[in-house]
Amino acid sequence: MELKPKTVTPGMIKTLFHALANGQMAEELTSAYAADAPDYSLEDCWLQVPQIKKDIDTFYIYSTVYIESSFEEGAPDYATLDNPEMLLGALEEYATNATVYEEATNVFVPYYRQSGMRYAVEASKKTGGIDTALSGISYDDISAALDYYFEHCNGGRPFIIAGHSQGSAMVKYVLKNYFKKHPEYYERMVAAYVIGYSVTKEDLAANPHLKFASGESDTGVIISYNTEGPKNVEENANNVVVLPNAISINPLNWKLDATYAPASENLGSYLPNAETEMYEITNVGADAQVVLDRGVIVTKTTYDQYAAAEDFGPQSFHEVDYTLYYNNIKDNVAKRIAAYQAGKQ
Repeated sequence: MELKPKTVTPGMIKTLFHALANGQMAEELTSAYAADAPDYSLEDCWLQVPQIKKDIDTFYIYSTVYIESSFEEGAPDYATLDNPEMLLGALEEYATNATVYEEATNVFVPYYRQSGMRYAVEASKKTGGIDTALSGISYDDISAALDYYFEHCNGGRPFIIAGHSQGSAMVKYVLKNYFKKHPEYYERMVAAYVIGYSVTKEDLAANPHLKFASGESDTGVIISYNTEGPKNVEENANNVVVLPNAISINPLNWKLDATYAPASENLGSYLPNAETEMYEITNVGADAQVVLDRGVIVTKTTYDQYAAAEDFGPQSFHEVDYTLYYNNIKDNVAKRIAAYQAGKQ
């Protein structure tokens, strides 16, 4: 069965928000969600199935958006596909993060039964990582979505795989497991954007088929960083997404060393206007420098909407990993695609 295009539009967030606020779910949002496992031949199991207009695809996996309701008494460890908080959060994240890939690629986004924040943090504290929360239900869903995508949607095109936070942790899990089993797909990967979760030296050593980016235009590589403020670095604060021996690349100068990149190299952040609350390209002084011994990038931006929480430290910019460097990421996606295409000629 071939999927019909399903495109995210600006009005979808407002429509879904009102439907959820009124306690009513539109029929088209619930018809496919009652089953335990998604059937990815159904368009309702996808946030977006794009019209094919570009030569490159992006497969995007959204972050933890099953948050507040995951702490309610009796809440399941994994979101059901009709979970209102997850549906709305995934749609909002598409607008802020996944759109960075729209200009150059066809963006596919599956829904999946993701781990709730409560369970994900518990798993990280117990094991030092999120893999135990990813394996099983969530990975089964993403694997099924990838199977369907490659067999019925991709058409042999090169692709980017990308995510944020839990979505990036899942991208890393997919790189280590799914693509090890499917090298015929992996050889067409332009790049993997594992933003907002750690890729470590141990990950690379244990998986020699994986390569970390070394510059702004190499291909078949992983691009990863976590963004923090000076307080997190000075206090060596606990941050659930920052693992020992993490590696980060600077999203302004695309270097792995501590070369400072001033805010003048930032091509534009994508953040809400304080008066209109509408997202717009702006300048908030977001510079960047790799802190090698912590494996993060630090910024001294004046933008103060950072996540100050026990699990992320006193000054984490986790929520704006993408949006602080939005235009630089968009520019980088285009450069890596151009390099990939040039290499195939």
